Amino acid sequence: METARFAALVAATITMGLVSGLFYGFSVAVMPGLRASADRTVVETMQRINVAILNGWFLLGYVGALVFTALALVLHLAGGGGGAVWPLAGALVAYVLAMAVTGRVNIPLNNALAQAGPVERIADPSAVRHAFEGPWVRANTWRTLLCAVSFGLLVWALALNG
Repeated sequence: METARFAALVAATITMGLVSGLFYGFSVAVMPGLRASADRTVVETMQRINVAILNGWFLLGYVGALVFTALALVLHLAGGGGGAVWPLAGALVAYVLAMAVTGRVNIPLNNALAQAGPVERIADPSAVRHAFEGPWVRANTWRTLLCAVSFGLLVWALALNG
């Protein structure tokens, strides 16, 4: 039981770190880099990223962070995980909130961007960009912060577990 608890906690921490780093990378590099780009460039780039990101490696981290954090919490609750239960519960709540932001804001914005069609056929790329960029960046900032909190709580749980 102890090995399973520790393995789940390590897997949760690694996958949460990957997701947190992905969202952080968008916050500090991708979106600021696109800020100075032309409207069509931003729309086309984000359309391509939104297609490319839907792959097994992304899903391993994104879904894995949820599954492994929940599993670590359940195993710690079942096996008398002591002080690690509270940071694990907090990590799970923070990540579920990040997933809610993604599902309620980022994904619908990504879908609207895709529905705008090929960039060369968009009559007003500035309007498409304006409807997408600001709300998407704000939501990404929130999910980045929530994932960073979740990651920090998982690290704390690892320290308590060790």
